[in-house]
Amino acid sequence: MIEVEGLCKRFTVRERRSAFALKASTRIVTAVDNVSFTAKDGEVTGLLGPNGAGKTTTLRMLSTLLSSDAGRARIDGADLASERATVRQRLGVLGDAKGLYWRLTARENINYFGRLQGMSAADSQERSTALIDELGLHALADRPTQGFSQGERMKVAIARALVHNPQTVLLDEPTNGLDIMSTRSMRDLIRGLKAQGKCVLFSSHIMQEVAALCDRIVIINKGHAVFSGTPQEVLAVTGLDSLEDAFVKLIGSEEGLFA
Repeated sequence: MIEVEGLCKRFTVRERRSAFALKASTRIVTAVDNVSFTAKDGEVTGLLGPNGAGKTTTLRMLSTLLSSDAGRARIDGADLASERATVRQRLGVLGDAKGLYWRLTARENINYFGRLQGMSAADSQERSTALIDELGLHALADRPTQGFSQGERMKVAIARALVHNPQTVLLDEPTNGLDIMSTRSMRDLIRGLKAQGKCVLFSSHIMQEVAALCDRIVIINKGHAVFSGTPQEVLAVTGLDSLEDAFVKLIGSEEGLFA
């Protein structure tokens, strides 16, 4: 379970007015501003928003890659700020950068991350084999990952994220760049995680994907959470019968709707 309360993140940006300026000016950019939501076990929660809305920054804070400037979050009861090592053990993360160690085989990539998570050699190897079976990676398992297709790299990356059997899974645009068959496989995997009682939080731009997978959605625009609830609730709030239309209305008329 993920509990987020008033999460904020600001960045300092240095700018030069021209190529000949001796000094750079600085300004503060607020990427995430007072975002709150809950993602429950046994549910899929979609994190939606236009480019630059703050989705990836939110996921990076939840995955402990970034520290928040204000607010708090708990992952399965562990505090994000004070129990970071515990949070990392309880999370499986598929980030926006999905690079593999290309000289290692798919099996070695998965097994290596199991060992990094503190698993014994035997347990890591057993779990790696189970994931290779589950994800249909037999033909690729013992090949170096250099030259893998986008879909093949994605399968290895998700296996790597799940090797320690985490209760909570964060996925940053998991179907981005995948072909139709790989996208279907990823959606089936997400449904399987839900069926196992996992908490799944994923970001997406694809309304069809959200409609097919999500029990709850969180819409972020310009760093603010403008909606949190079920797909049915967002349709009721906006008075529309299309998630895509409701999304556009919310990010276009945020102040009027939630004043």
